[in-house]
Amino acid sequence: MMIRNLCILAVLALLMGTGCKPEKKIEPGKSPETLEETGFIPQPVLVPEQEVRTLEPGAKAPDFRLPGVDGKFHTLDEYAQAEVLVIVFTCNHCPTAQAYEERIKSIAADYRPKGVQLIAISPNSPLGLLYEELGYSDLGDTYEDMVIRAKDQEFNFPYLYDGDDQQVALAYGPVATPHAFVFDKARILQYVGRIDGSEKPGTAQGEDLRNAIEQVLAGSAPKQPVTKTFGCSTKWGWKTKMREKIDKEWSEKEVTLTELTPQGISDLVRNEGGKLRLINIWATWCGPCRLEYPEFVVLQRMFGARDFEFVSLSADPLSNKDKALEFLKNSESAVTNYIVATADKYEFIEAVDPEWNGALPYTLLLEPGGKVVWREQGEADFFELKKTIVEHPMIGRVY
Repeated sequence: MMIRNLCILAVLALLMGTGCKPEKKIEPGKSPETLEETGFIPQPVLVPEQEVRTLEPGAKAPDFRLPGVDGKFHTLDEYAQAEVLVIVFTCNHCPTAQAYEERIKSIAADYRPKGVQLIAISPNSPLGLLYEELGYSDLGDTYEDMVIRAKDQEFNFPYLYDGDDQQVALAYGPVATPHAFVFDKARILQYVGRIDGSEKPGTAQGEDLRNAIEQVLAGSAPKQPVTKTFGCSTKWGWKTKMREKIDKEWSEKEVTLTELTPQGISDLVRNEGGKLRLINIWATWCGPCRLEYPEFVVLQRMFGARDFEFVSLSADPLSNKDKALEFLKNSESAVTNYIVATADKYEFIEAVDPEWNGALPYTLLLEPGGKVVWREQGEADFFELKKTIVEHPMIGRVY
């Protein structure tokens, strides 16, 4: 069904055009129209597989018109007055991209008074991104997530979305995020490559990109116009077969449900393992529990390769074990699943958390040793929860 829907979207995109295609040219210096005025709605579509070539020094900057996180469309002509134009292809989810965010902000601030305009473009198609690739982030690469990331990190540069049809990324050819392109006043490419050679924050200041900018400002060609770049590969809109394969493999994993005594629950909460442990307590008769439960499975797929594990604990009576197992199978809950093996609900409540009032759903995030990092009575705020997980010292956003 998902594949069929994607194909329909692709056909509609060819017939109608996506929200990112040019409609009119914006005169230099004029403010572009807002996304609301144009009725822009993000609509990522399948992109035909093709060879991608990275733009080479001496090439003219390809034109673009892309939606920004500020709610406006932005064009190449909009930046015609800049002495130097720096385009950095980057994204939300990649740990390397996140490692360079502060350096990109610093370069944008330092060179703006010198007539340098830096803009960032996210080239990735959300259709090509796996849950398993999100282990270093609380956000994916959708337009909506870009708005959140830009606000959270206080980006001081335009951040543009090219995830619908990737026509701009195809024209420039970024191989990874981040990938920097430096253009002179005539918008001729002078430098393409890395920001610097040391990924870990605090170990470099963007020297390669800074040197290229300085040389172009001085009217000379960079001494090293092309460098290799390191980071997460661009997620092209034709690379959906891997996503389908991984989704299928996950759906075929065995799902089991094990009975757990109050003593076993106490041991579970004590968390004597070496990972962050997320426990969600739910029941088949609890509507909010059923609605939010699939999101917990997504968290396991996102962070399961890190020092993290999700454990589900059903508060159903043992007489409902088969029903609970059926729900878990339908939810593709290929994690450690338990059901409470006691009729005394209050003994169960105390074993989980003396601060819990017994209402469902209930969720705990525990460090090794049982320290509570995050707890939620009622439906979980998954934006907050993902952020709490990825920013915990045991996980982190960068290598």
